[in-house]
Amino acid sequence: MHTSSVDSPPRPEHRTTAGLAGVLALCSALLLVLVAARWSPLIGVDGDISDTTHRWAVDEPVLTQACRILTDWVWDPWTMRLLCAAVVVGLVVRWAARRTAVWLALAVALGTLLQQGIKAAVDRPRPVWPDPVDSAHYSAFPSGHAMTATVVCGLLLWLLHRHRVGRVVWRTAVAVAAVSVVGVGLTRIWLGVHWPSDVVGGWLLGATVVAVAVWAHRRWQP
Repeated sequence: MHTSSVDSPPRPEHRTTAGLAGVLALCSALLLVLVAARWSPLIGVDGDISDTTHRWAVDEPVLTQACRILTDWVWDPWTMRLLCAAVVVGLVVRWAARRTAVWLALAVALGTLLQQGIKAAVDRPRPVWPDPVDSAHYSAFPSGHAMTATVVCGLLLWLLHRHRVGRVVWRTAVAVAAVSVVGVGLTRIWLGVHWPSDVVGGWLLGATVVAVAVWAHRRWQP
């Protein structure tokens, strides 16, 4: 049976994934530069949106409490990492897919290291309110909740697609992933602990990590 070597010409799907990773990385880098430079138009839009959503959050305590539960328990980064860890164990124990398990664990771990490194380098202050509805620690950019959800959901979706699950399972997984990724970002803005561009940056960087990880898996996994 013929297997492609590392030196063989890249397949079309390899080129497509690499191109997507490049575009996402470029967009992430552009937003990172604008945030680090404190670009006035971006700061202004962030402030306007955050002021509006904070007023809504103060006026809607029931919805705000629901957002806190979702962001602190359902979509928390550690919840996402535990989900990923369960999948890693399943890949090893049930399907004997040790390479894929290591790949998944490394991708999530490297994504976390990238997120923390950028946070430390940019050191962007979080929004400050006289009447906060929630609190958070460490630097603001990028949103760790948004980035972690994007990385974990994106990688798990790709694994489901690769293994050709049934249509009902696939559509359910896509819906859950989309609601989780979008929802966690919106809750972070609603609770006033992130600027909108922090969340967008988390989404972009998370999608970049997923695209690079998928490219690496397609390139080297037999």
